Amino acid sequence: MMLMNAYKRFPVNFVRGKGPFLYSDQNHEYIDCVSGIAVNCLGHSHPAMVQAAREQSEKLFHISNLYQNDMQTLLAQKLIRNSYHQQVFFCNSGTEANELAIKVVRKHGHSIASNKTKILYMKESFHGRSTGALAITGQEKYQVDFRPLMGDVVECEFNNIEMAKSLVNEEFCGIFIEPVQGESGIRAATPEFLQTLRELADQFNALLVFDEIQCGMGRMGTLFAYQQMNVVPDVVTIAKALGGGVPIAACLTREKANDIIVPGDHGSTYGGNPFVCAIAHAVLTELIDHGVVAAVEERGSYTQKKLNLLKVKYPFVKEIRGKGLLLGIQFDESMVKASDVVNAAFDARLLLVGAGDNVVRFFPPLNITLDHIDAMVGRLEQVLEKMAAQ
Repeated sequence: MMLMNAYKRFPVNFVRGKGPFLYSDQNHEYIDCVSGIAVNCLGHSHPAMVQAAREQSEKLFHISNLYQNDMQTLLAQKLIRNSYHQQVFFCNSGTEANELAIKVVRKHGHSIASNKTKILYMKESFHGRSTGALAITGQEKYQVDFRPLMGDVVECEFNNIEMAKSLVNEEFCGIFIEPVQGESGIRAATPEFLQTLRELADQFNALLVFDEIQCGMGRMGTLFAYQQMNVVPDVVTIAKALGGGVPIAACLTREKANDIIVPGDHGSTYGGNPFVCAIAHAVLTELIDHGVVAAVEERGSYTQKKLNLLKVKYPFVKEIRGKGLLLGIQFDESMVKASDVVNAAFDARLLLVGAGDNVVRFFPPLNITLDHIDAMVGRLEQVLEKMAAQ
């Protein structure tokens, strides 16, 4: 095999896509409810993205970040205008955005005291696979073969207020959390827990970081997830849906987290090049200006009602989780394994992806129609009906 054996792949080769559909080299049509794991927010081959790619490819693909870049500036302006943050750094992936966030909080801590280096992270979290991000990913299965990892990191149970209070002190420079843990099963932080983390960060002059790589960029019904949580982080990292399919991510800062990074502290060869920024700008224009995000709550509510009907009908459907179009279906593990649902759905040409806690993620494009939702849920019901009959 020419490729490293890093992925367990399904036996299909996709060659084109349109909207929520993918087509194999055998010309079989699949309904895509994975969306590149929350990346393809506008589905496949969206006209605005295609046009932006065509136009920008005739102008400029890449220049070094040693020079100004109009598309990067326009994209940064659009993010700032639609957030509570003031500065942006562009990179290529969510992992890279989190690596920068780690550096921001560590440098912030060093500016105050030499021993202000500790970072609080959450059990069952997922922040990426590079060694820094992996150190604050609270899952043993991802860490065990790569130790020793970065030190001065402390794990806290998700949503455990008293534990967080007992751990954080003057030695902490940062607190990392996903407002909704995606990879671990669409588990949402409680408002009380997020407020506690905000208070602890303020009390001990640490920076609060929200990883919105999966839950942000409209998937919950607001552009940023924190915009509906009454807690504003000092730093927020985004990726995935930001580019709708091209590799771009960002780390945004506000107030005391601004101006920590100076020339020489950080860089990214490809980060924020004109080509990806042009496409990401087109994506944000669709999400914000053309009403895609504004319609997510309605589409999500409709989808949840359809999925809850399955919960009523099939006893092995335990819970429907999430908000907007960041949804998960938890199955009773004593009756059905999530991986079996994903595999059976694939055979029925419905693409789904699993998560922790025996959950199957339900991630359609954000611009999905109600008819397409009916088709997706209908095909899932056919799969569950066959499993119930076995």
